Amino acid sequence: MSDAPHPISNRFRGFLPVVIDVETGGFNPNTDALLEIAAVLIEMQADGTFKPGETFRYHVKPFEGANIEAASLAVNGIDPHHPLRPAIPEKDALTKIFQEIRRAVKDTDCTRAVLTGHNAFFDLNFVNAAVARADIKRNPFHPFSAFDTATLAGVALGQTVLAKALQTAGISFDTSEAHSAAYDAQKTAELFCHICNKFKDIYRAG
Repeated sequence: MSDAPHPISNRFRGFLPVVIDVETGGFNPNTDALLEIAAVLIEMQADGTFKPGETFRYHVKPFEGANIEAASLAVNGIDPHHPLRPAIPEKDALTKIFQEIRRAVKDTDCTRAVLTGHNAFFDLNFVNAAVARADIKRNPFHPFSAFDTATLAGVALGQTVLAKALQTAGISFDTSEAHSAAYDAQKTAELFCHICNKFKDIYRAG
């Protein structure tokens, strides 16, 4: 059995990319509800290419006093108070997802996870605000660094809108599934892997 570190630990300076997508009740992470969160792990294959790994997704109960904008619900199609919605408290959702991410960080010999998302600052701000509300001490993510696929796609593909970037990359995208945290996270993970794989030979040459 080799004692060599997992190769992905060297690829991103000890960071493990983990794609996160959130669905929310608005744009303000401090006042608006977190309604869904999904995480997709990123895996490195033997040939140095990347692929999406496991997906974890939870419906989230709005925190007490949370603001929920009707316009946001019209976009994401979520009914926060539907009796059959399998929602759990913020702290439980984050704890479950963070456990899986910490396991992946350990298994890949990385030092920390880095949140990866499309317009990643939005997702990172909502995660950080929820962590603070829930008083979670062990957040596996870097507090301010992130990998933003909107920026990466702008450089690599000339597109910054997720659907258009995916189309340019030749990755399928079903608009009827959009604005589900799990679906958007999975598609963002596919896009991130596609872009990283385009640069594989350049990275090796450097």
